[in-house]
Amino acid sequence: MTGVAAGALLGLGVFCVWWSCWGTTPRRRPARRRPVRAVLDAAGWSDVPAVVFVAGSVLAAVAAAALVLALTRLPVLGVGAALSAGYGPTALARSRGDRRREDSAAQWPDAVDSLAAAVRAGSSLPDAVCGLATRGPRQFRPAFARFAAAHRASGAFEAELEDLRAELADPVFDRLAATLRMTRQVGGSDLGSTLRTLSGYLREDRRTRGELLARQSWTVSAARLAVAAPWVVLGLLATRPGTLAAYGDATGATVLAVGAVVTFGSYRLMLRLGRLPAPRRVLS
Repeated sequence: MTGVAAGALLGLGVFCVWWSCWGTTPRRRPARRRPVRAVLDAAGWSDVPAVVFVAGSVLAAVAAAALVLALTRLPVLGVGAALSAGYGPTALARSRGDRRREDSAAQWPDAVDSLAAAVRAGSSLPDAVCGLATRGPRQFRPAFARFAAAHRASGAFEAELEDLRAELADPVFDRLAATLRMTRQVGGSDLGSTLRTLSGYLREDRRTRGELLARQSWTVSAARLAVAAPWVVLGLLATRPGTLAAYGDATGATVLAVGAVVTFGSYRLMLRLGRLPAPRRVLS
């Protein structure tokens, strides 16, 4: 009986050792950001709660509708004013986010150069990445500072690099993170030349994109003026007595509604046709 018990305990111990060899640690996955939260973070308004932003948009829409209705007595214009004012904060946040992305894209080549210089000077790869907390793009420096603190606490470079990549959600850093991870895993002495090649590619891409935007800007401005001109004329005509009375019936309301839909559709089509392809993220 004692031999059976000893054999059972030995078999249980072997099974536990075998099970521990096949155990896997759960992979950390960053929480998916909601659309409103993503727009606010891209605009640099991380401290603004999403609920407050949505409530402000609703209040702006209600205030604009009430003001236009009090001045014109036309419900269709009130609805249009409400939609425009309600979308205004979102349009402002997206525009600010686009400017921030352009600014960060202009700063990434210098950041990659500083990273290559640190590696060439003999710094370790984690220390070189931590140095971007002072030499990286300004809007990303707090994230690199958090990466440096987390790496000092855990020592897990690849796991913290993956969390940083998910937090930044930047196409340029995706390429940089893939290069750093491959170098960390397989080794090699070509990291400096690879980083310099990446820096040159980023500068050339930035230069080409700037030329395209400069050539495109006058066309986009002319299209926006063409879209806004009919409504400016309508506003000027509204200053004359009796002009708005022509749009008070169903036919006038239909004309205004169809004109607003055509204007909005034309504007969105113009933006879509003239939009440059945005850099796509890799490994996302």
